[in-house]
Amino acid sequence: MATPRSAIVITLAAALGFATPLPSSAGFIVREVGGDSTTASIQATVDLFRADLGDPNNGNTPGPLPSGRREINWDGGGSTATALAGTPFAGFQGIRGALFTTPGTGFAQVPVGDVDDLFSNPTYGVKFSTFSPVRLFTPIGSNIVDVTFFIPGAPTPATVQGFGAVFTDVDLATGAQLQFFGLSDQLLFSDFVTPGTIPNGSLSFLGAVGDAGERIARVRITAGNVAPGPNEVGGPAAIDIVLMDDFLYSEPQAVPEPAAVGLLAIALTALVFHTRRNT
Repeated sequence: MATPRSAIVITLAAALGFATPLPSSAGFIVREVGGDSTTASIQATVDLFRADLGDPNNGNTPGPLPSGRREINWDGGGSTATALAGTPFAGFQGIRGALFTTPGTGFAQVPVGDVDDLFSNPTYGVKFSTFSPVRLFTPIGSNIVDVTFFIPGAPTPATVQGFGAVFTDVDLATGAQLQFFGLSDQLLFSDFVTPGTIPNGSLSFLGAVGDAGERIARVRITAGNVAPGPNEVGGPAAIDIVLMDDFLYSEPQAVPEPAAVGLLAIALTALVFHTRRNT
């Protein structure tokens, strides 16, 4: 169901050290559901969110476009092979306007049946399901993904009005989370993903669209509370390993200077953090 949520706005330090309060926003329209392992259990909610974002699905059409949405299903035109990438992962930056970074070592688009081999963990063979077969998306060496936006087909920084994602095997009420940040990297929205209804292989969806002109410059996805791997630390009740499937977001729109410079700084900050972590 759609639920208005109060946006969370923080105060940032402006130039010369003066603190400037950012204007409050009215909130976000939220679509969220936890289902079983079948696509049908969350399909209606995903379709409502698609309507919130607007038609058409612009696919790989170069922008800027005035309306519509972009979707990434990680399936590579039907590929059944695992595809690995480093960070930042720019495979969709040029064609769909999304750049991905992680404090981990990189990313994988992996068939659901190969997740156990990827992470050398046989328990993963029955833990996950797909919304759109056959591949899932996951960071490697971390449970964090940061998404920044560009005009598809151009190196122009951009913002979106809404973003949503499908998650698989969310078990804990605080196991997975979406956070949206604005042009000054201020927190606009934060919500946890609804757990699924079965112990293994469940599907969940969380998406939100700004209803008062909010513009999202960065999305942080926390996929579970532990990074996937061969040796998880903690008892079963304390661990929530979560992978992702389809991403959906509104058509990226360019922002005027000097805000565009700020967006580049956000992306560079994420890259510097990764570099320092791995040196």
